[in-house]
Amino acid sequence: MHTGSAATREHQNEATAAGASPNWVVNANLLWQYRALFLKAAAIGALISVAAAFLIPKRYESTARIMPPESTGSSAALLAALAGRGASEYGSIGSIAANLLAVRTTGPLFVDLLRSATVSDHLIERFQLQQIYSKRYRVDAAKKLARRTSVVEDKRSGVISITVEDGDPQRARDLAQAYLDELNLLVNRTNTSSARQERTFIERRLKGAEAELERAQNALSEFSSTHSTIDMKEQTRATVDAAAKLQAQLILEQTELDSMLQIYGDQNVRVRAARARISGLRSQLQAIGGTSEPLQADGTISADNNGLLRAGADYPPLRQLPRLAVPYADIYRHVRVQEAVYEMLTQQYELARIQEAKDVPVVRVIDAPGIPEKKSFPPRTVLCVVLTTLTMMITAGLIIGRFRWREMSPVDERRILGAEIMEELHRGFQRLFLQRLRHG
Repeated sequence: MHTGSAATREHQNEATAAGASPNWVVNANLLWQYRALFLKAAAIGALISVAAAFLIPKRYESTARIMPPESTGSSAALLAALAGRGASEYGSIGSIAANLLAVRTTGPLFVDLLRSATVSDHLIERFQLQQIYSKRYRVDAAKKLARRTSVVEDKRSGVISITVEDGDPQRARDLAQAYLDELNLLVNRTNTSSARQERTFIERRLKGAEAELERAQNALSEFSSTHSTIDMKEQTRATVDAAAKLQAQLILEQTELDSMLQIYGDQNVRVRAARARISGLRSQLQAIGGTSEPLQADGTISADNNGLLRAGADYPPLRQLPRLAVPYADIYRHVRVQEAVYEMLTQQYELARIQEAKDVPVVRVIDAPGIPEKKSFPPRTVLCVVLTTLTMMITAGLIIGRFRWREMSPVDERRILGAEIMEELHRGFQRLFLQRLRHG
């Protein structure tokens, strides 16, 4: 070994004396002289790399691909509302408004929502990621989840890919699906489009119209029950027809009574029976005709010597029908107006609900996340090759560097500087070791 080193040194000196710099042949010769050490280091590096490759936990990736809807005119309000709400509650959303109000699609909005603190907090609580990631603080769990999640938008097609990496393939798929669910919930919850505002207004107005219609119907029902008014036109026609028939019977009975008085006396049974029938017909006509006195506050109608005729009888008096027709028509018209308003608002409410459903940006899934079958990390073959190669390179560097160090002159400035640095590092390590021992 010393003979080889002397020969190498002699060759080095000859090359230097000749004015040539050391080349790869000299370095290769040097490595060949120390080939045993070089091969041992390479073997140890290979063993360590294989052990490290198999000790690193496996990771699985699950990917979902979605296509966001195009932003319509009413979606500008959604973007502004999201930005305002995010600025006050979730700082990560507040910065997206300025760049989104001018874009044609909602892709950038969806990307920022998926990366927002709102979504990550919900996922941490849902899957208990603090315990799974062994993190004491939620913010650390959120950072680790962000490192294991990739949200990428294709600028040409607008398709968004959500890739989640986890040690459990089932949990990787569930996390990717949870991102889609949380995105839908967040967009639906913060949707403040014009269609929703219109639907909310019509909903409030519909409730007021329903209450007003109920009051109008109750007023009509109370008025009809108090004054026995169901259908004024039909009741008037029926009352007039009944009064006409009674009047005709009264005339007929009166004619028959006059003819009987010419034959029989006043005490005749037939005469008395005719007069009784005439009296009954007149009473019925008086009951139908009623009085023209105004209605009392308690719903009664003043009459002459016959006392009080209740407005709650089987039918209203004929002379009171014109007086009852005006308030009845007002109440009935109010009911019909409220019915028309309620029907119109109901139709508008259904149309607003349909329009609102159209305006809500719904996530359209292209590829649903699946359970991964193969691990995505670590690439064991590549890792073993890289670590072994790196070990060999470090070993070669140390061998060549050690040889160059020894070949340097003791008065060389580079060697003097290196010695000072090594000495200072040695002292620093000694002080650190002593402090550790003192503090136990």
